[in-house]
Amino acid sequence: MNFWFEVFKIAVPAFVIVLLVLLGRYFGKYIQKPACANCNEIGQTNHEINVCISTDENYSRYAAVVIASILANAKPEDNLNFYILDGGINHESQQKILQLKAIKDCNINFVKIDNELFLDFSHIKTHGYISLPTYYRLKAASLLPDVDKIIYLDCDMVINSSLSELYSYDMEGMPLAGVSDIKRSNVRKSLTYVNAGMLVMDLDCIRKENIEKEFTDWTNEHFTEIKTGDQQIINEVLKGRIKLLPSTWNVQTSNFTTRSSYEVQPKIIHYYGPQKPWKPESWNYFKWYYRKYEALTPWAQHKTAEEIRREDIESMKAYLKYRPLFFLRPKFFKAVYYTYIRPFK
Repeated sequence: MNFWFEVFKIAVPAFVIVLLVLLGRYFGKYIQKPACANCNEIGQTNHEINVCISTDENYSRYAAVVIASILANAKPEDNLNFYILDGGINHESQQKILQLKAIKDCNINFVKIDNELFLDFSHIKTHGYISLPTYYRLKAASLLPDVDKIIYLDCDMVINSSLSELYSYDMEGMPLAGVSDIKRSNVRKSLTYVNAGMLVMDLDCIRKENIEKEFTDWTNEHFTEIKTGDQQIINEVLKGRIKLLPSTWNVQTSNFTTRSSYEVQPKIIHYYGPQKPWKPESWNYFKWYYRKYEALTPWAQHKTAEEIRREDIESMKAYLKYRPLFFLRPKFFKAVYYTYIRPFK
């Protein structure tokens, strides 16, 4: 009994201190500024960067946030071409997306998709938030026949850096490059198992090696085994043929503790899982970045500081209800160390 009393005396004050730190983080006391968009110049005068995003009408407003974040952090010489694989975006939403050119001039192309091309993937049962457009990337090489290379991005991401460095990585003959998946069980299957939310794709290589057919054939042969959709298909087919990139280019996060990397200023933030930052009850640690870039789009919500504060309090309550003893997990203390202590050493 005395032992547990001593543990209680230590744990409760520790919990209160850490909770205050987290509240401070939420309410602006510890907010870090995004990395300078013009830092680390690589000396190029005209850098063409092709970016591909898949969406339908349901996710069009979130795709706009991705694009806005890219344009806001682009270097002056970045020549950005956006290819939006369009699974049914209405005219009004298309016009709103085109308004993003006001942030920085760029090319925005809507590529209308015939869903009949994806019948092999249409009945795959995975997570409820995964829709058919997520499989469009599997046929990007044939959908964009005149494009040799792209950075593919999911709609639940924000970008805090110019993409010129990412686009310039030497693919070393690989058809695809990405960042290791956050789930260790996936990485144990293959050392090159990547999260499919951000992919650098050599479309020329994919066409020459007829990899799209490999994707379709594998899907038909292993249909009942597919649990993680396009990501599983990509990693199974290209096992050993994927180049790994630094973690900063796809920091996967669902809350303060669960992050694939504890970097203070990730170059790409991926809000993976169901805790999407546009949900009022979301407790995602980097939610404020999403709000920042959403404010640059025609879908800006213009919430007051008080409304945001109340929303953050409710999200904190939701997380405490979901995981009331989170402060006793070793991962939590690891996150505190790498977020608030190590950066200032």
